[in-house]
Formats: sequence, structure tokens, C-alpha cells
Amino acid sequence: MSRLVVLSNRMPLGPDPSGGLVVALRDQLTAVGGLWIGHDGEIVETPAPALQPLDGGPFERKGFDLTQAEHDGYYLGFANSVLWPLFHGRTDLLDMQGDYLTTYRAVNRRIARMVAEELRPGDRLWVHDYHLFPIAMELRSMGFDNPIGLFLHIPFPSAGDCHALPDVGLFARWLAAYDLIGLQSQRDVAAFRDCFASVEGARVAPDGTVAHGGRTVRAGAFPIGIDAAGFAAIAAQQGLDRTDAPAVGEHLIIGVDRLDYSKGLPQRFRAFGHLLDLRPDLAGKVSLLQIAPPTRGELAAYQDIREELEQLSGHINGQHATIDWTPIRYIHRAVPRERLAGLYRAAMIGLVTPLADGMNLVAKEYVAAQNPEDPGVLILSKFAGAAEQLTEALIVNPHSPDEVAQAIVTALSMPMGERRKRHRAMMHTLLRHDVEWWSDGFLSALDAAAHAPAKPVLRVV
Repeated sequence: MSRLVVLSNRMPLGPDPSGGLVVALRDQLTAVGGLWIGHDGEIVETPAPALQPLDGGPFERKGFDLTQAEHDGYYLGFANSVLWPLFHGRTDLLDMQGDYLTTYRAVNRRIARMVAEELRPGDRLWVHDYHLFPIAMELRSMGFDNPIGLFLHIPFPSAGDCHALPDVGLFARWLAAYDLIGLQSQRDVAAFRDCFASVEGARVAPDGTVAHGGRTVRAGAFPIGIDAAGFAAIAAQQGLDRTDAPAVGEHLIIGVDRLDYSKGLPQRFRAFGHLLDLRPDLAGKVSLLQIAPPTRGELAAYQDIREELEQLSGHINGQHATIDWTPIRYIHRAVPRERLAGLYRAAMIGLVTPLADGMNLVAKEYVAAQNPEDPGVLILSKFAGAAEQLTEALIVNPHSPDEVAQAIVTALSMPMGERRKRHRAMMHTLLRHDVEWWSDGFLSALDAAAHAPAKPVLRVV
């Protein structure tokens, strides 16, 4: 049986690594044999010429290291100052310094050479996310015809935004070198095809497959799931319920997001402040707990949003707080997963309002954590991939303070019977489309795509 080789920028470290992706692939890697390759976290003066084994884990792992210049140009530079803002609709934040693309390509070329030393005939390679787009093209140029799939955890950009890339034709060639592109939502699949249709020399077939540079690639929606049953058990074990809200009679609203401009946190704070302006009777009866762990703090855009949130929370609290009630509690650090599960369960409302998101697993975790006898209400942005699956949530436009405020009022007054009905339907979706369903579906589709005959394509005009 062929091995599964997983390649991601971030390596799951430690003897018992956790996280959604690890949970999804642990069984695959241990059942059929395999290898996980990723950055080992080391910043070095001279990178090792080969992957370095990392012992003591549940599956085989090998790491690559980076120099400071590579970290700055490949990771902070092209990946997170060009690709991340562009793929989240923030072309105004693009920082296209001249050497970023050069460094990004050079690092991917070096990683590809090291991966090539590990690949055996028949191995399936599963590449994850935007840091590693060129890997398949580099391996094809070395003569490898292994099945290679890419899963993109973030949204796919619009065709117009694609053309803000330094070389959209090169970007298309990177993606066309894969056998299968996995995306989070049908909206992303449509954007993928629109992007290729706008690239000179690319072709789109009636069945949605696309071709460029002599290769055909298939794309599909594979919405990532969670271990819903496992997370529900963790939440129940925490022993928290509605009576454990911050104060007796106070309804807790919870938001959990990395500190990123794509998450809509300033808009969320303003919407909550707007709610308090409209409904002064809610003073002392509802509070927002926002947990926002830091990320990419070296970049100016992230420093800006941190300052903005601190100013907004201070302003709203100064305007509305009382001696014994604080409207917004803003925590700028990580909280252990088990503690989060309990907080989700105690919260009357899960407020998940990103401006752009591939999936957003917080939405799914919030639903899974609820007590089915007294579940809370999920308020979900229509721009999150999860909105395509969790249709029983209260779907909102995060840019509209009125809409978000009204959804909070609706959630606070929602009858128990309706809350149970909505939760039951969403939980059914999460249990049916869990993390194993996601990984099995992608790998089955990769096998089919890698062995499918090339199909005729038509030029889209």
C-alpha cells in the first residue's frame, strides 16, 4: 500500500501533538505508514541539506529549518505579506517587496529537493496551504509523477484579486502541477475556476477541471471537519453550564479568533457597542468575552489591529461599564483547548463574524460544545466557509452593526425549543461530516484524479 506523505509549513511538534489537522491525519499516517514533513521551528545560520528526523511522536516526522533571511522573505514576506492579505480580499495591505517572491521560490525549491529524497514510487503527497504552492511544479520538473494534492485552508481570491499577484501566470502554473486542489467551500471552487478562466493560456473544461501548461488539475470543495464527538465530550467534562456565566443573570457572548484583520474583530466590537447604545436595558445582563491570541506580531498590520482593539474595548467599556459589570473582556493570549471547550458550553452566544474565512472551526467547536438540553446560539458570518454547512445558525453580514446587534437580540430571546432544533440539525451535520470524513474524501478524490485520463478542455472567453 502506498504511503501518505504530508507536507505543511508548520510541523506538529512534541510527543503528543494536537490540533485539528493532526487529529485528521494521525490515523491515516499510522494505518498505511507515512511521513509528516514541516518546519521544525529552527532559525539557523546555515540550513541542513536534508530533512532532520524528529523522534518521539505518534508517526514519523522530519523537519526542515530556515535561515532568518528565509523566514523574513518566505514566511513573513511573500506568504504573509502578499498571499495572506490577497487571499482574504485585502489587496490594500499587499507589501510586494522585490525579493519576497525570489526568496519564496528559492525556499520552496530547496524544500522540494529534500522531499524528493524521501518520496518512493506510488507515495501520495498531500501539501497543505499557501506557503508551499510551488512544490508540485518543482517536483514535476524533477520527473516525479506521484499523486500530489493541495489543500488550501484559507479562502480562494476573486479573479480580479488574482491579477494583483506579481505573476498570475506563474501562480496558475504552480496550481496546475497538482492533481487535485481541495478548497473549503463551493464559493472557493467557483473563484478558483474564475481565476483560471481569466489567465492567458489557461482552459476550463465543462466539468470544471482546468488546464494550464500541459497539465490538467481538478478542484473540489472538501469542507474540513472536527472530531465533534470528542470535542463534545471534552466540553461536558469541564462541568460548566449557563449558570457559570461571569455573573448571575449575565449572558455570556464568546468570540475566539487569532488576532488577524480577516476575523472582523473591530467590526464585532463596534456591533456590540452599537447593541448597548440601542438597548441600554441590556446593561449588566450581557457581556462579550473576546479571546484573541497573537499571531505574526512582527508585521505592521497586526500591530495596528491590536492597538485598534485595545482602543475600541477601552472606549466601549468606558462608555457603558458599571462598578460591577464590564461589557467587553478582551484577552490577548492563548487559552488551553479544554478551558475553551468549557467556556463555549457556558456561553449563550457564539459570535463568529469573520470578514473572510476558509472554514472557521471555532463555529463548529462552539456547536459541538453545547449542552443539547440547553444549547446556545451560533451567530455566523456569511463570509465564513462554515456558513455553507451550518445553515441553522443566525447568518449575518459582519459589516452591518445593525444586523449583528439584531442577531444578538434574537439569540437572547430565542425559545428553548428553537434552540434545540437548530443545534440538533447542526450537530447532525458535524457528526456526519467530521474530520475523518474530510480526510478520507480528499484522499479518495486524489487517487481518482491522479489516475483519471486527461479530458478535452474548452477555452473560456
